[in-house]
Amino acid sequence: MAELKEGRPPAEEEEEEARASGGEGGLPGRALAAELLEGPGVPSWIRALSVPVLAIVTALALGALLIVFTDPTSRAAWAGFFVDPLHTLKVSGIAVRDSYEALFTGALGSPTGIFNAIRSGDLHEIALSLNPLSETVVAATPLIFAGLAVALGFRAGLFNIGAEGQLNAGAIAAALVGFSFTGLPGPLHLVLIALAGFLGGALWGAVPGYLKARTGAHEVITTIMMNYISYYLVDFVLLTTLFQRPDRTDPISKPVTAFFPHLLGSDLRLNAGILLALAMAVVVAWLLNRTTIGFEFKAVGANPDAARTAGMSPARTFVTAMALSGALAGLGGAVQLASISPSLTPGFSSGYGFDAIALALLGKSKPSGVVAAAFLLGALRAGARSMQAATSTPIDIVTVIEALVIVFVAAPAVIRGIYRIKAQRGAGVQVLTKGWGG
Repeated sequence: MAELKEGRPPAEEEEEEARASGGEGGLPGRALAAELLEGPGVPSWIRALSVPVLAIVTALALGALLIVFTDPTSRAAWAGFFVDPLHTLKVSGIAVRDSYEALFTGALGSPTGIFNAIRSGDLHEIALSLNPLSETVVAATPLIFAGLAVALGFRAGLFNIGAEGQLNAGAIAAALVGFSFTGLPGPLHLVLIALAGFLGGALWGAVPGYLKARTGAHEVITTIMMNYISYYLVDFVLLTTLFQRPDRTDPISKPVTAFFPHLLGSDLRLNAGILLALAMAVVVAWLLNRTTIGFEFKAVGANPDAARTAGMSPARTFVTAMALSGALAGLGGAVQLASISPSLTPGFSSGYGFDAIALALLGKSKPSGVVAAAFLLGALRAGARSMQAATSTPIDIVTVIEALVIVFVAAPAVIRGIYRIKAQRGAGVQVLTKGWGG
């Protein structure tokens, strides 16, 4: 019989010794990370954030390896690694440092530059120093709308792949209202543009919801098909005299005439669209967590049969959820028109609807998580251009980093295994959507 030491089971002692030494082939740093995150005094919110933060750190570390082996100077240095390893490591470190410095400076601005601009008191200099941060917020704004759209569908057990088409549909409706009612006061006109985008996206989203409710057609198939319909619908309307600009022969619509006001002056593209995006995140959080409709969404998403037994209507929930999901995406299209891209063009959405799927996964289908993920992706994309210009690092490296973050967050067991972090008790497995047979 195994001997007990101080009244403790041998398994606990072996586990403690393994964790202290880094485990089976593990690193001490991994054990230290586990201890720091699993201590008795660690707040629950820190534990909840540990996996996403470590996912980002791990993705950046792997991205650093890609930078090292794609940078010409660094690759040349590695050819002589066994001759002068310190020189090789120094050159590689400089390549990574310069690339990430340009990435973060391009996304958030230079702290020194911002401080000096504020100290100078020159408004133009201050605006220039804040331009990277402004571009990050501008890039994140449409992502928030699209991410909320997909996350809302997830909570109802629906895999909405159609945010791209819903955004296009909202943009078509918003553009029509935007250049047609030119005599209205600016604020009223802006409200009508937003409302048109909201209704256009809602109509486009309700169609696959209705098909699922009435025929059982899977929303993945129908929303993908409706994406393609929206692409060709945009191309078609841009060839009509109603939409096409009279002074142009290329497919581009007449510009909208009402715009969201700039928040920090005309030198920066930061506009009030971000305030509407954040307001929608609050509304969606309230809808999901504080209303009967939100409870029905979650109940149907978890188990449609049980929800039906409890007196809920899964069919009505499917249509409502898809309509609201499409409305959020369509509103994003309207905001993009009335802030950054005043004319409708082919490829208007630029892939926001597909990025939204990653955002919903990163944010765990929670509005606050979607907003945080949108700012993360917005920062990476705003900084990627600066990184490429300053260091000639391929912009595709940032795309790879985004993909790695998504993989690690979507598969938290990988991060927990790397850093030896225990899963929280009672956490269970979160099911975002139903399978193909659901």
